[in-house]
Amino acid sequence: MKSFILLLLLSLAGLAVGGGSALYMSGLLPGAQTSSRSQIDVDGWVADFAIGTVQTDPWTRTRVARHGLLALSQSEAVYFTRTTDNTGARLTDACRYRLSGEDQDALWWSVTLYDGQSRLPMNSDEALSFDRTRAGAGSRWAFLIQGAAPEEGPWISSRSAGAFDLTLRLYRPSEALLARPAAFVRPPEIERLDCQGDVP
Repeated sequence: MKSFILLLLLSLAGLAVGGGSALYMSGLLPGAQTSSRSQIDVDGWVADFAIGTVQTDPWTRTRVARHGLLALSQSEAVYFTRTTDNTGARLTDACRYRLSGEDQDALWWSVTLYDGQSRLPMNSDEALSFDRTRAGAGSRWAFLIQGAAPEEGPWISSRSAGAFDLTLRLYRPSEALLARPAAFVRPPEIERLDCQGDVP
């Protein structure tokens, strides 16, 4: 009987530790950290370079599944996410921003806005992404991020997004970028223009 109770307690402890670590690493517990050793930060744009490779661990696979990345292989696409503006303040639909940057060292690229639940915001503006085809022929590009369409120029709608993030996708990145992302990724800048209400 004692050995049965001991076995039961050990099994429950194993389930608690294993289940807890899985929930924590996938970001499902409050305060959970979702970073990994393969995380790369290029001026606030963060990517996990284990995604889309055979080195992807079970926790990263859980995180990818939870956030619905539908990650391609690394040679096909890499994903950088940013949650703050140039001052380090959290991105929010209470503020307007100007996102600007240069062409990327990839066959094609896009920037898409997602709400705090990693979903496209629930609005009907049909303006949730900006890509290379809209950037024009010049080496520099810029667009606004705000809750209503501007009088002119390209924009991304943040209406009903709450605290949001931006995902920069680089499709068919160069081998040089994959080998040295800090040197070859050209991180877009996010300038806060103004805000409504009491925003820190």
